[in-house]
Amino acid sequence: MPTTATPEYELFAIRYATRDAQRRDHFIGGDPHEGPMPMDYFVWVAIADGSAIVIDTGFKEDVAIQRKRTFLRCPIETLGRLGVDPTRVSDVVLTHLHYDHVGNFDLFPSAAFHLQETEMHYATGRYMRYPRLAHSFEVEDVCGIVRLNFARRVTFYDGDATVAPGIRVHRAGGHSAGLQFVSVNTRRGWVVVASDVTHFYENMESGRPFVTAFHIGEMLEGFDLLRAVAPTPDHIVPGHDPLVMKRYPAAAPDLDGIAVRLDVASVAETG
Repeated sequence: MPTTATPEYELFAIRYATRDAQRRDHFIGGDPHEGPMPMDYFVWVAIADGSAIVIDTGFKEDVAIQRKRTFLRCPIETLGRLGVDPTRVSDVVLTHLHYDHVGNFDLFPSAAFHLQETEMHYATGRYMRYPRLAHSFEVEDVCGIVRLNFARRVTFYDGDATVAPGIRVHRAGGHSAGLQFVSVNTRRGWVVVASDVTHFYENMESGRPFVTAFHIGEMLEGFDLLRAVAPTPDHIVPGHDPLVMKRYPAAAPDLDGIAVRLDVASVAETG
């Protein structure tokens, strides 16, 4: 019998917000070399055969104001510039339920959402009584995903799974109890969208986790998981590093500084 080839996705990162920060803000225990280290915020989208799978949904402008983030653009509106109509998107992968990864879920009226079940338990369970952990969540976002579950629009996973041909999720935990990352089959092989398994290239490369942590041991193991899934370290895309916008080409001339292509070789691979 003939076999169906795994789709090769075009894969994009959309930069929608940023914030000024210092190096000490991004490493447990601080950093001896103090200096500026800004943080970018992204959503990702994989496109093949006329359909799109969105990875995370960002946050809205009111949350940016509340949390003192610099809001650049609505990431969901920006999908339209890549030819993606959010009202027709059928699948959204949520890497976790922190405020900057789930805030625009309501702009995908037709989508099924894909989440680790551990993350739902975490976001609605006993640990949310502690402000240090609850701070990373917006209550209304969590309640919204609960409502979607009652509407039979959430698919839960318990570990690694295939969401669609060429799209896989991998549980990591650590930063958030049910954090997952995503591997996407592209023309250059499997690209790993790390999300917050490693916020910056430097977190993973130096073995120093980010400051927001549920389980530090799992955060360290997460770096190993990324390397195990990715064909090479250059196939790993961190969740918040401004270097992503410098290492990959713009999706189109009019999207310079807004969206980059991750399905083509990075500067590190070509240089």
